[in-house]
Amino acid sequence: MYENNWQSLNSRPVPEWFADAKFGIFIHWGLYSVPAYAPKKDYAEWYGYACNMENPETEAQVKYKAHHAKYYNSRPYYDFVNDFTGYRFDAEKWADLFKRAGAKYINFVSKHHDGYCLYETEYAPGLNSVECAPKRDFLMELKNAMEGTGVRFGVYHSVYEWWHPYYLEDPEKYALEHLHPMLRELIEKYQPSTLFTDGEWEHESSVWHSTEFLQWLYNESSVKDFIVPNDRWGKETRGKLGGNFTTEYGIIDVYQGELRRIEDVELDRPFEECRGIGSSFGINKEEDCANYLTPKELLETLCSLVSKGGNFLLNIGPDADGTIPVIMEERLLQMGDWLRVNGDAIYGTRVYTKKQQGGVYYTQKGEDVYAIINRFPFGSQVLEHVPYSEDLKAALLGSDAVLEIKNNEGRAEVIFPAINPDTLDSNWLYTIKLSK
Repeated sequence: MYENNWQSLNSRPVPEWFADAKFGIFIHWGLYSVPAYAPKKDYAEWYGYACNMENPETEAQVKYKAHHAKYYNSRPYYDFVNDFTGYRFDAEKWADLFKRAGAKYINFVSKHHDGYCLYETEYAPGLNSVECAPKRDFLMELKNAMEGTGVRFGVYHSVYEWWHPYYLEDPEKYALEHLHPMLRELIEKYQPSTLFTDGEWEHESSVWHSTEFLQWLYNESSVKDFIVPNDRWGKETRGKLGGNFTTEYGIIDVYQGELRRIEDVELDRPFEECRGIGSSFGINKEEDCANYLTPKELLETLCSLVSKGGNFLLNIGPDADGTIPVIMEERLLQMGDWLRVNGDAIYGTRVYTKKQQGGVYYTQKGEDVYAIINRFPFGSQVLEHVPYSEDLKAALLGSDAVLEIKNNEGRAEVIFPAINPDTLDSNWLYTIKLSK
């Protein structure tokens, strides 16, 4: 039994399935998807916060308010509950896309900081998708659609709400009388495999009573054996306490005025990097193709993270009507095409070496070592961290090409024959499998 303290709770291992999964999909969808606006490099899901400020503090916040005044006549943010209909939402179609993308889990935003819920709940009366315009429980629809796909269903849930009266009155009262019962309802009704909390940064974990909730989650909840929470449980917890450690666009948090990255943390568990294909989580129609990562850039991000023992949680932001933008769909399918050929080098792997080699990403599974290179396999490739052995054999995933291995000053050097690109099933990055 886990006790109500961080030392005990931190001793709980992150369930093995998460360390094996490597690739997940984040889904930010809500009222902010109606305006679908943010200045470039800002977060569209923060639209309501900026528009509700009497005295904007930054240039970006001024832009949010100006946009809201011009196109929405500065009407109350919650008026968007009438415009957010999701009438094109097709849970089966979403689930099929996530499976084809090669994802092993998803995190669906059940509630962002604005307090609007995409599911049926007694704790957000008049501010949930069942009572408002959609008249649908999007969480349950997607949960049901994910069954049988091999992709685990998980949720994101903001611990704070910008305008909740309890929170504005007394954050501790809010935590005990609103947040905790709401989270327990969510967990027991939807039984997610992940719980990605957020919005914790304004208070210490003691104010949120985080250890009390996690003690219940680990000991008594119906998901205690498989759920993976993260590390966002108080302003002091990221990269230190909780479940898996999380980064966001490469950053854990700002600590004592300095940015902390995963390299600044002593890891004793898997970590997870989340980011959008562009610079926002919620859909931002100010972004264009130049703001979106290419397939190769996304795959290099995935391989770099996996080589370091991390997962990649790639975000998409559907439109307010429930459609996933075509460019986002295309990127996910491109990820899936690559993973179908090279997935053995990703899923279920562990860190081979913490040493880096430019353009090469190493992983390991059992006795096999994988070297993923970011260029077409032409000429030769020295693998600086693979000792040469006469028993070593090399194969190129997605190709029948016969590879040779030479001794290059004690290191393995792989020699490629001439390969017709049309005969190679992989694109962008290429995997060399090394075995004995």
